[in-house]
Amino acid sequence: MKAPCVSLCLLGAGLFLCSAHARGLRRCLISMNLHRVEESFRGIKTAIAKDTFQNVTILSPSETLHGTQPLDVCCVTKNLLAFYVDRVFKDHQELSPQIMRKISSLANSFLYMQKTLQQCQKLCHCRQEATNATRIIHDNYDQLEVRSAAIKALGELDVFLAWIDKHHRGTSAASRQGT
Repeated sequence: MKAPCVSLCLLGAGLFLCSAHARGLRRCLISMNLHRVEESFRGIKTAIAKDTFQNVTILSPSETLHGTQPLDVCCVTKNLLAFYVDRVFKDHQELSPQIMRKISSLANSFLYMQKTLQQCQKLCHCRQEATNATRIIHDNYDQLEVRSAAIKALGELDVFLAWIDKHHRGTSAASRQGT
């Protein structure tokens, strides 16, 4: 009689710890104002509509993103922020100073989110599934010429922002109220 009870208690404790861990990862973007980031994105969306590869996507169909498990959210977020900061924003060449300022504002917001995630590094473990998901996105990006890939990834930024909003809803909703 004690063995099943102990097993049930251990299972319950394990599930509780797992859910607490996942909730802790969601709290890593505590003070980010996604509303301002989305405004900056809308400001460049039409300007970068030079996307000539309508049948190719980097993020959009991504079961990669939409199938992300709660334990992988932190890692995928961290990897995609790095992807945008280290590759997309740097690869994009823009002649318009107004658009360049908006892209710079987006890059600064992403740098801030990266810094926030670094504070949660102990909670942010990368499982193989998360690494594979971000590798697929990098591979999609690498299939295009650098300039076209940057335009495509910037054009699909709304997919990533919606994903962040969904997976970090409690924190981004609170920051939206601050605007």
